[in-house]
Amino acid sequence: MSELPPKTTIKRWLVTTNHKDVGMMYIATSLFFLLFGGVMALLFRTHLWAPGGIGLLDGMQFNQAVTTHGFLMVFWFLSPFATGFANYFVPLQIGAKDLAFPRLNAMSYWFYLFSGVLLSMSYFLGQAFAGGWTLYAPLNVPTYTTAMEAATGGNATILALVLFTISITMGTVNFLVTIHRSRAEGLGLWNMPMFTWSWLLTVWMMLFAFAALLAALLLLAVDRTFLTQYFATNEGSSLLWAHLFWFFGHPEVYIVFFPALGIMFEVFQTFTGRRLVGRKWVIIAMVLVAVQSFLVWMHHMFLSTINLEIKTLMMATTIGISLPFDLMVFSLIYTMVKGRVRFTTPFLFAMGALVLFILGGITGVFLGAVVLDYEFRGTYWVVAHFHYVMVSGVTALVGGLYYWWPKITGKMYSEALGKLNFAVYFIGFNLLYFPLFLAWETPRRVFEYPEGYQLYHQVATVGAFILGASFLIMFYTLGKSWLSGPDAPDNPWKYSRTAEWAIPSPPPAENWPGRPSYASGSLEFLEDSAAATDGGVAHEQSAAGHAAAGHEEEHVDHASIWPFGIGLGTFTFFLGLSGLTPYVVQFAEGVGEHAPEGLAGTSAEPNIVYPAVMLLGVAIMGYSLFKLGVEDFNPPTMAIAERWPFGGVDNMKMGVWVFLASDVVVFGGAIGAFIFMRLHMGWGNWHLDSITTAGLVNTYVLLTSSFTVILALAYAERRDKTKMLGSMVATVLLALVFMGVKAYEYGAKFADGHYWWYSIEYSIYFVTTGLHALHVILGVIIALFMIYRILSVDAYLEDHRPVEHFGLYWHFVDIVWVFLFPLFYLF
Repeated sequence: MSELPPKTTIKRWLVTTNHKDVGMMYIATSLFFLLFGGVMALLFRTHLWAPGGIGLLDGMQFNQAVTTHGFLMVFWFLSPFATGFANYFVPLQIGAKDLAFPRLNAMSYWFYLFSGVLLSMSYFLGQAFAGGWTLYAPLNVPTYTTAMEAATGGNATILALVLFTISITMGTVNFLVTIHRSRAEGLGLWNMPMFTWSWLLTVWMMLFAFAALLAALLLLAVDRTFLTQYFATNEGSSLLWAHLFWFFGHPEVYIVFFPALGIMFEVFQTFTGRRLVGRKWVIIAMVLVAVQSFLVWMHHMFLSTINLEIKTLMMATTIGISLPFDLMVFSLIYTMVKGRVRFTTPFLFAMGALVLFILGGITGVFLGAVVLDYEFRGTYWVVAHFHYVMVSGVTALVGGLYYWWPKITGKMYSEALGKLNFAVYFIGFNLLYFPLFLAWETPRRVFEYPEGYQLYHQVATVGAFILGASFLIMFYTLGKSWLSGPDAPDNPWKYSRTAEWAIPSPPPAENWPGRPSYASGSLEFLEDSAAATDGGVAHEQSAAGHAAAGHEEEHVDHASIWPFGIGLGTFTFFLGLSGLTPYVVQFAEGVGEHAPEGLAGTSAEPNIVYPAVMLLGVAIMGYSLFKLGVEDFNPPTMAIAERWPFGGVDNMKMGVWVFLASDVVVFGGAIGAFIFMRLHMGWGNWHLDSITTAGLVNTYVLLTSSFTVILALAYAERRDKTKMLGSMVATVLLALVFMGVKAYEYGAKFADGHYWWYSIEYSIYFVTTGLHALHVILGVIIALFMIYRILSVDAYLEDHRPVEHFGLYWHFVDIVWVFLFPLFYLF
């Protein structure tokens, strides 16, 4: 294998693509954002010491602190903390050498890190977003909040969330391909470890839920940056946002909790010394919850104008989704009752998480009833319930950190300090959140409260500081272990049963001393063959067992700087984009009588720095993408693996299919917004002048381009370079014709004074067709790169699969247009 720089150097962490290194970076970065979000919480809890506040924060600062705290904890701490464990341990648990796409894995981390940096910078770009972490309309558009000076900081927050969701999408594609196609021989899906099962269901939920969030954020971003009107009208804007956000928001609860639940299953099995009771039914229950999680989102909207019949249906599905959780809870309890419990630090945290989750679940049932929700919605009852559910997940994740700490570091920690950590944590948690049930009539996100609730709020503030102190104890315990703790054995836990405990602590870069196999019914390491085939393509195997077996080991790469470069370029581009709003306002005010009123308050002068930063970001991103494309990178491969039910496709093809599945949801969100807003206005009241001939021509052009892509694949299979090249060039030319016709159509509308801010009809037309045009442009860029590769190195003649993968993307883009054409040109 290629030698990575030492872990003591900065270069190692900039270039590594190894799943264990990336997992450690996720864990460390998420803990930093935990501290950041925790400081925000301590600020506003201190402010709430007195009914009128103690003057520590003014109203806007309080709202910024509460909002940033919510963003950091829900997005930048909880899921990434679990993602760190998944990066490190899922490949180990299933017998894989790495994730399917190591560079994509590194890129997902850099997008995550830079998204958090962009969020943090919002405080220095006017002010941070202050409309609450749920981003409710119309508070999510600057027209109804603050002066234009604050628009840039709010834009940075929204774009940081966009960057974060892109990171999540990269990770879901990677994990789904890995788990489904890189399991060790003999390891069927049914027999995977419980943490891997929980993570598999988590990433399936992430794939669709975060795609819905991405659609909502893209619409919000164009509202804020380009002055479209999705969430700034009285034509159903608030209800539209609620539907889009909560279709993501409720599955997010299970996305956050499922990895914690998987850790609880693993820890309970290890420290009770017995297999999980009802394991088969627990898995089925988790699958049911994953599916049902997308069917209950409207219970967050009981106070909206949705009719009572729909609300009643959502109440029933909400009660229904609690039943599989009952089964999981009883499974954990019976496992504990029937086993011989050892009260180690990981088990205490796992058991504490179970207790807290039960309390959170019971109090949530109240909110599932329409009548009670009318009383509790918008109060501290929701705050308390929400934290008992979400932070119970944190409790289990902290238990996971202690559980796997010896494996990650090769060091043991002090059990006495660990148990002290749990005691302080558990006391602080309940002192902080339980009084909020008693102070339930306090409105959410309000920096004043009636004097009668002062004692409850003061106890909660004391609990907040105790809970914060528990994390300091945790950092001290683990830091002391890292620096001077005793060496850990390979398996410090007597009854652990998953594969990561069968290798040294910490694990070697290549993970395994041979090829892991479960073919005999138990884990064993077989001698790895020097070569094998996968999908008709020969691959040299790279396991460490080659050297021992006398085989020449193939070069395997674990380092690339270009994922970092792409992340840096994208961050730079988004930073510049955040300051573009004043330019758009200035332009809008100069073109016609239908220009929007702009933003409330004083106007801000455009700053030339922001467009310059955008161009710099495009340059960095473009150069890094090109270098990534031409880089000779050989990831670890698995010639022999369990691949059901995806044995008939290669990793890249499955990755493309999974990505397209998420993109279906993104376009579904945009098209669904069009249908929702049109129905709300009345289908016949929708006024949009479309050039039907232009749409018809573009339909023929795109369908023809799909045919030329098919020709390119056929000629690649025949190894006919000239005709393959000609077909790819024809595809690009047809795409440029499409864009030319679209530019003509846009120009005609501009000439009539119909800009994207003219009305909600034109906002939706320009954004939806513009999103499709962006996909066309990306396809053209990919095709041009492929043409360069054909000309420079005769690419795709020996392996035509990249042409096929590009074809899948291009056909999808064409299919989307087939839906857009009748919606915007015929109806």
